[in-house]
Amino acid sequence: MGTKADKCASAPNHRWFGLSLQALVVLSQNCSNCPSAEIASKVNSEASLIRKILAMLAKGGLLESREGREGGYRLKNSAEAITLAEVYTVLQLGEPVCSGMLETTSCHPFGVEMNTIFGDITAEIDARIMDVLGKYTIADLAARIS
Repeated sequence: MGTKADKCASAPNHRWFGLSLQALVVLSQNCSNCPSAEIASKVNSEASLIRKILAMLAKGGLLESREGREGGYRLKNSAEAITLAEVYTVLQLGEPVCSGMLETTSCHPFGVEMNTIFGDITAEIDARIMDVLGKYTIADLAARIS
């Protein structure tokens, strides 16, 4: 089942991105509402963590949710229409992947210049990441599952 890391992950992080993509692939393979416990079992994670992630995806407009005995989650749009970049954006992971570079500079003149340079580089890296994520859809991932 889930790990201790799953239980401790209360705020969105890059791990949530991987779990989100897996959950969306599961949902793309189910036409009807899929309960969070079923999704959690399929992706081998804690149901409570999956519910938090699914709630964010629903709030971001990627999922529809239905409560009650017949409740569950389903994709709001087709799997072909949901890009990985959209998922990444909805999760608001915010902090650039390379933010550690920026944290290494200090307030002296050399550090300020390096921070500006690193800022330009990390902005380009993040833009390229979004470009790559924009090329793939949930349907693309689902098609690669055997």
